[in-house]
Amino acid sequence: MEKREPKIEIYQGNALDVLRGDIGTFDAVITDPPYASGATLAGKQVPTGKKYTDTKGRCPFPDFIGDGMTQRAWAHMMREVLEAAREKTSPGAPLAIFIDWRNLPALTDAVQWAGWSLRGVAVWDKITSRPQMGRFRQQAEFLVWGSNGHMPITRDVPCLPGVFRASNVQGAERIHQTQKPLEVMRQIVRITEPGGRILDPFAGSGSTLAAAQAEGFDAVGIEIHNEIANTAAERLAIDCA
Repeated sequence: MEKREPKIEIYQGNALDVLRGDIGTFDAVITDPPYASGATLAGKQVPTGKKYTDTKGRCPFPDFIGDGMTQRAWAHMMREVLEAAREKTSPGAPLAIFIDWRNLPALTDAVQWAGWSLRGVAVWDKITSRPQMGRFRQQAEFLVWGSNGHMPITRDVPCLPGVFRASNVQGAERIHQTQKPLEVMRQIVRITEPGGRILDPFAGSGSTLAAAQAEGFDAVGIEIHNEIANTAAERLAIDCA
């Protein structure tokens, strides 16, 4: 029997607008939203190219919006998107969202406000990070995960790790300021049952979609920034809707 190629789609637009349209239903939500990082309002509003990259001078990747919000505004935005996403997912569908330490508490609140069952926090160990004398390295980011209600232990998925170890994407493979490693994303999408369809409402570089494609899942991504959406579509060799 010939193996079916997974169907991968990217919509350019606001996540809430697209989710309120007719885009079908999903069996998992896996995403990497803007973190809105920064200890102060001024810190939050620094351009993302300066905030998240180590490049000297102009960052080669476009800045993305949504990262300068206050914590309350960001949590409200996430609740709205996650609620709309949950309404499109099947019962028991898993949810997995990247975040850093600053907005980890706000995200776990937003997940529950949106009606998801919070189930835990996994860790992405980035292996290397900038040293800080007399302080712990900020060497990890986090993956908040949950489900759309009851999640049976009989689901047809493997036992997954709670820690993922991989360095940041470097060189020619990097097309986005906060791009997640494909090797990490391929492990994460396996929480989806075989034949499932994955939603990423903050698609960015398309790493969730690339991982879904490699693992045989259908997937839909939504990206508000036109240039970033088109770059992700080129990476996946698909058209951007």
